[in-house]
Amino acid sequence: MELRHLQHFVAVAEDRHFTRAAERLMVSQSGLSASVRALERELQAPLFVRTTRRVTLTEAGRALLGEARRILAQVRAAHEAVAAVQGVLRGTLSLGTEQCVAGVHVARLLAAFRRRHPDVEIRLRQAGSGALAEGVAAGRLDLAFAYRAEADTEHLRSVFLNREPMAVLCHPDHPLAAAGAALTPRDLADEVFVDFHPGRGPRRTTDTAFAAAGVRRTVALEVNDVHGLLDLVDENLGIAVVPRHFRHKRASLTALPLKGTGGAAYETVALLPAPQATSPAARALMAVLETAPGTGPHAGPETGSA
Repeated sequence: MELRHLQHFVAVAEDRHFTRAAERLMVSQSGLSASVRALERELQAPLFVRTTRRVTLTEAGRALLGEARRILAQVRAAHEAVAAVQGVLRGTLSLGTEQCVAGVHVARLLAAFRRRHPDVEIRLRQAGSGALAEGVAAGRLDLAFAYRAEADTEHLRSVFLNREPMAVLCHPDHPLAAAGAALTPRDLADEVFVDFHPGRGPRRTTDTAFAAAGVRRTVALEVNDVHGLLDLVDENLGIAVVPRHFRHKRASLTALPLKGTGGAAYETVALLPAPQATSPAARALMAVLETAPGTGPHAGPETGSA
């Protein structure tokens, strides 16, 4: 099995189109098709269902895709490891992060990393924790800063960054603000909620907290970004349960402690592949996080980056 066959297969799988994949790889479409057919012959299974309009993965293709991405990531890591031994860190750092993740100041961290390793190309992707964990496990990302959602696996491990309680944000004119006391999920059962989509770390934490308390809630207003959430709460359209450090991002809102959640808290981690698959660039970024002032868990209240 040749690496170029796997590279070609992954490109077609991601683009769902032979012509676009060939243009991205700068190879001829006929050559790309021949490469994929050679891989199918070797594996004795069709990898794609081809029609005139689209290309979709077969069951065998879906099974191969994750392994192919991991193999290519390990090959890239091997090349970069050799370069690192020779004294120069090169290559690409592919980083994922949740928006406003606690425990790391992403922009400051990347600036410090670039000063130390100017020959490394930095690529940054912002997404929800579920997508980020999948990206690291599949080899599309070198590492990610995200909410801890699951236990470590053979393809994914976590390094603790920060743990903080959740708080209730509401408009100063909201009846909850007048109480000025800690609240429980049962106190909020009849409220209108503003929250993130289910794949986001803060939403997962809140769902866990309310489930632990045996309280069902309905999220009426779903958003993708922190500023959209804060705007909706600022207009008194609903309340939000968010990590405590969010209170620093909108001084006009009232923040109240949340209790009675069975210990549920917002815990953020650095997600990395297995040690043997971790790239030199990812290890170097973690080293900067541990040593550069103002980039890690003790960077101050504004530890998230919007």
